[in-house]
Amino acid sequence: MDCIFCKIIKGELPSYTLYENDYVKCFLNINPLSNGHTLIIPKKHFKDAFDIDEKYMLEVNKAEKIILNLLQEKLNPTGFKLHQHNGTVQEIKHYHLHVIPTYTKKSKRSVKKIYEELIK
Repeated sequence: MDCIFCKIIKGELPSYTLYENDYVKCFLNINPLSNGHTLIIPKKHFKDAFDIDEKYMLEVNKAEKIILNLLQEKLNPTGFKLHQHNGTVQEIKHYHLHVIPTYTKKSKRSVKKIYEELIK
C-alpha cells in the first residue's frame, strides 16, 4: 500500500505530531489553511467514513477534543472548522479529520514555529 498517512504512522515520513495513542495520530498539516491546522488519522487504514469502524471513530472523536483544547489554549483562535471528506473530494484515501482553527486577524507562521508553540 502506498498511503502517505500509513507511511507517517510507520515513521517512514516525518510529522509534527501533537498527540497519539494506540489508535490515532494527530499532526500538523504541512500545507495548512491556518495556523494550527491539524489532521487526526486512525492508525489502522480505513478508506473513509463508510469504512471506519466504531472503535476507531470513537478514538478520533476523543482525540478531536484533546486537539481542540490544545489549540484553544496555545493559539487562542476565535473558532474551528472540522472537515472530513469522502469520495471524489477526498485527496488522500485514508480516513482523516481536519481541525482548522479560525482567527479574526490572519497571520502566517511556519508549521515548525507553530509546532514549537504548541509543544512548549
